[in-house]
Amino acid sequence: MAIAQLDQTTAPHVLLADVAAALAAEGDIVRKCMHVLDHVTRATGAGECSLWLVTPQGLVVAARAGTAATPAAELAPLLESGDVEQGPLVVRRLVAGGRRLGALVLRIEGGVPADVVTAFSAIAHMLAPALAWAEQSRAFVAEADQRARQLDEERRLIHQVVDSLPVSLYVVDRDYRITVWNRKREAGSQGVSREQALGKTLFEILHRAPAEKLRRELDEVFRTGRMQQFNMETRATGEARTYRITKIPMQAAEGEPFSHIITIGEDVTELTATSERIERTEQLAALGQLATGAMAEVASPLQSIAEAAETLTQSLDELAREGATVPDHATDAARTTVREAARCRGIVGTLLEFAHAGDGERAVFEVGTVIEQALALLRPLPVFAPLATQVFFDPDVPKVQASPAQLRQVVMALLQNAAEAMDAKGTLTIRARSGTDPREAVIVEVIDEGRGIPRSELRHIFEPFYTTKGPGRGTGLGLSICHSIIARHGGRIEVDSAVGAGSTFRILLPGAPIP
Repeated sequence: MAIAQLDQTTAPHVLLADVAAALAAEGDIVRKCMHVLDHVTRATGAGECSLWLVTPQGLVVAARAGTAATPAAELAPLLESGDVEQGPLVVRRLVAGGRRLGALVLRIEGGVPADVVTAFSAIAHMLAPALAWAEQSRAFVAEADQRARQLDEERRLIHQVVDSLPVSLYVVDRDYRITVWNRKREAGSQGVSREQALGKTLFEILHRAPAEKLRRELDEVFRTGRMQQFNMETRATGEARTYRITKIPMQAAEGEPFSHIITIGEDVTELTATSERIERTEQLAALGQLATGAMAEVASPLQSIAEAAETLTQSLDELAREGATVPDHATDAARTTVREAARCRGIVGTLLEFAHAGDGERAVFEVGTVIEQALALLRPLPVFAPLATQVFFDPDVPKVQASPAQLRQVVMALLQNAAEAMDAKGTLTIRARSGTDPREAVIVEVIDEGRGIPRSELRHIFEPFYTTKGPGRGTGLGLSICHSIIARHGGRIEVDSAVGAGSTFRILLPGAPIP
């Protein structure tokens, strides 16, 4: 077979120029290498021109042109000795920056001419940096893709965290434009979707709040860098709710001006109610101490006043029977003194009961028992006679461990209040049912159809001496005593009411321990 020669059209400089152009062209490095291998094969009449790469799995062929195929087992030992020119085979190692990338292999049966070897060596020198650059580019692209994926995952995680928070949250920039709007802000009948909010100014979205007030609050946070926090009440959802609003300044880096404000709205209605209950409990405890001291200081003088007034009344009556002239106003004053002294003694006695009620003798029983007893005692009273009553007992209500007398006292007080609020008309409902929390396993509700209680008064009804009744119709201690008794039994008492729609007083007690 004739030895291959490069003619004028495929002279070394022409071949090298074509290879350089192919490597410089746009496209994937594998396709460019394949083009080079095809070009060399056609120009030299080679039986094989192949590209081999060093990989973690060993030496593998990446591209091949021609009909022959050099096996990897034959090529690997040849590379250990460096570049090879052995009979029909020319092997040029591909090295870039001291790093072995692979090898370029040329096989021409009958031998490889010197000018072809020279051109082939030059092609290997051109191909090595192109392969290294492609590898670096791929690594860079892969790293960039990985980093982009990480950033996307972090961004998604942050969005999920923000959306999972049980608070409403939004962020505005210095132009008052919304940059973050979590899913909680979308909830409810007053919610606004994220798509509608992002990019808009806060004043375009929050129509219920005065724009100038919002602007002043935001400007103050931007100016001072201090967090703002306040409570607000709203009926936007149809019921009165209390929200804690927190505005937090944010800066991109320390020392830079504040660029954004994070606003968090947290529903603290239940927390506020709990705080008020704790405050009432503390007030009641203080009242108990006051009552104890009051008895020691007031009971004895009251007794003396009552006895003296009684003696005076009897003396005036005796003088009148003996024919003496006794002014009517003197007799009225003496009897008024007796009556009011008795009333004061009754108030002090109630205070003592409130302060020293103790736990009483406790027993395990069904709440239905004390409810029936309370109703039996109250039904004969005139205030109950016109009312319809209905009683519902769930069959699975747990028993309670409590003082029957004290629990009956509480139920009777609630029933009397309900009857008085109904003005002798309507239906009074008593319901006993099971709760879902073991600490509130037994629920007793007294439901009336009365006048209802204004919201402004609801927070005060368990306070000592607070009453909505007229003068002389109550001391304002009834509900305070009920609250104290239920608290001593490890429970709580709450109320739902609306003007014109009646009230529901709810007793929640723990169930009796299971033997």
